[in-house]
Amino acid sequence: MVERFKKLLNKDFSNINQAALLLGFFALLSQIFGLIRDRALAGELGPSAGLDIYYAAFRIPDFMYVTIALLATVTATLPFLTSALEKHGLDRAKRFFDSVFTIYFFLLVFTSIVIFFLMPVLAPLVAPGFGADQITQLVTISRIMLLSPILMGLSNLFASVTQLYRRFFVYALSPVLYNLGILVGVLLLMPIFGLPGLAYGVILGAFMHLLVQIPTLIKHNFTPKFTTNIQWAELKALVLVSLPRTLGLASRNIALIAIVAIASIIGEGAISVFNFSLNLQNVPLTLIGLSYSVAAFPTLARLFVENNIGEYVRQITSAARQVIFWSIPITFLFIVLRAQIVRVILGTGSFSWADTRLTAAALA
Repeated sequence: MVERFKKLLNKDFSNINQAALLLGFFALLSQIFGLIRDRALAGELGPSAGLDIYYAAFRIPDFMYVTIALLATVTATLPFLTSALEKHGLDRAKRFFDSVFTIYFFLLVFTSIVIFFLMPVLAPLVAPGFGADQITQLVTISRIMLLSPILMGLSNLFASVTQLYRRFFVYALSPVLYNLGILVGVLLLMPIFGLPGLAYGVILGAFMHLLVQIPTLIKHNFTPKFTTNIQWAELKALVLVSLPRTLGLASRNIALIAIVAIASIIGEGAISVFNFSLNLQNVPLTLIGLSYSVAAFPTLARLFVENNIGEYVRQITSAARQVIFWSIPITFLFIVLRAQIVRVILGTGSFSWADTRLTAAALA
């Protein structure tokens, strides 16, 4: 059993459809854990002040993640690694990887320390409708969650190596472990520590998300090391490539912060209802869009480096057709059956029929 698991960890999935099916299966497994997590939260807390604080606590760490951590995400780093490996060999690729890791690590840690001390100022901006006690809890939980963008950022950097060698089983397993960690926080840590227990579960999930990447790095001699020989030219090119996507995601995150701020003024439970619907909406996005895009990306990066435009267009067209084929019917299905979906998944314990109607409306 252990040997079979090791073989899966090290298997090269070069076929896009095979890789997409693998990623889709594990994305489904991850989403199942996520839905169990949401059902447990809905049953234990329901749309309430406590759950509002928990969801609002994600906003500042998530903003840090998309503005800093995604500057070196897999989608930006992988083409540079591919180019360095194929044109200059393993040593040059490792020097580039170590340069990114060194700057990236210290930037993440420094930013987290600054935000840690600024959190009492930032928290009221995220949830202006919260009272003094809620703001105090929000500051505490948000500070704990500042570990998450560091761990997830490094994990995404390491994932560029797992994708470089097409180790999609590792890449697919990491979000499952992340949601499993959060579920442990809901079921085991929250009864012991209260709301901070939920935050500890997030950190546990982020740590497991990072940990599962390490064996692939060790196997392929990409174990990260701090270096003073920084490849500044390549780093500048990496930032310029990743900046448009980072700005796009940052603007989306600012919109989410604004929505949460407005929801905190609307009343107790509004933030919870919005996040429940957002999590449900992400299920088809993850199962279809991310599965095919992640499966196709290493091949597209290699074809781009080789300047094989004809095959590049063929691969991206094939993946896009599959995404469209699956997305349209599932979108309509979610809209038509929104109330039934919400009730089946979340309808337990403290989650009332009125909560179901509000969440279904937001989901549509």
